[in-house]
Amino acid sequence: MNYVIISGASRGVGRAIAAALLRPDNALLCVSRQQNRALLDEATALGGSLEFIAWDLSDPGKIEALIDELFAKIDRSRAQTISLVNNAGVVSPIHPLPDCQAGAVVYNIQLNLIAPMLMTAQFIRRTADWPIEKRVVNISSGAGRKAYYGWASYCAAKAGVDLFSQCVGLEQQEAAFPVKIVSLAPGIVDTDMQQELRAAHKEDFAQVERFRKLKEEGRLLQPEFVAEKVVELLLRQNFPSGSLLDVTEWNADDQ
Repeated sequence: MNYVIISGASRGVGRAIAAALLRPDNALLCVSRQQNRALLDEATALGGSLEFIAWDLSDPGKIEALIDELFAKIDRSRAQTISLVNNAGVVSPIHPLPDCQAGAVVYNIQLNLIAPMLMTAQFIRRTADWPIEKRVVNISSGAGRKAYYGWASYCAAKAGVDLFSQCVGLEQQEAAFPVKIVSLAPGIVDTDMQQELRAAHKEDFAQVERFRKLKEEGRLLQPEFVAEKVVELLLRQNFPSGSLLDVTEWNADDQ
């Protein structure tokens, strides 16, 4: 059995990743604040194993309890591979930093950076002596590699995701049974987050017109395209651990 833990799986890219992995030899543990009934029905129709675990990842003090619940659902004796996809995220607050509410900044950093760090740490700790293939895919953003006006919290958090992924990649080189890890920028994807960005005021988000134009011209990537690349990562033999990847620079020859 291939176990895959996916955060933020009820909609957008996370939902597409879960849908792309629905097959009898995969057991999906989906963490989100709410269930996606259509996805559950799809799993039943396809004979796939999918379960939603309702959780608010913005509370770092409860991450260990979440991992306890997740691993209680995993049969180690049947596990052939185990993977973690840290996908949950939020872009707000969308304002110049002095105009951001403190609570919104804290929520952004907790959900986008602290949660995946703690999830990854617990994942490594719980599987340290598992002699199977273990992988982490962190969904990052081009905003972690380029500054955007009005996105100080989001850019900082995603830059942190990139760097902690690289650090873990280095650390795991010394492990007896290493966890392999990458940070993947998914490109500009047609999700609810994009709707939120297009609704922003120009004084808060200087590039709002560019993002509106991308939508009008049909140039946004579809969640299913990104999901396909994540599945390729989870299946590829030469997993590039410690790397920063971008789906817009994808090279199929690297598989």
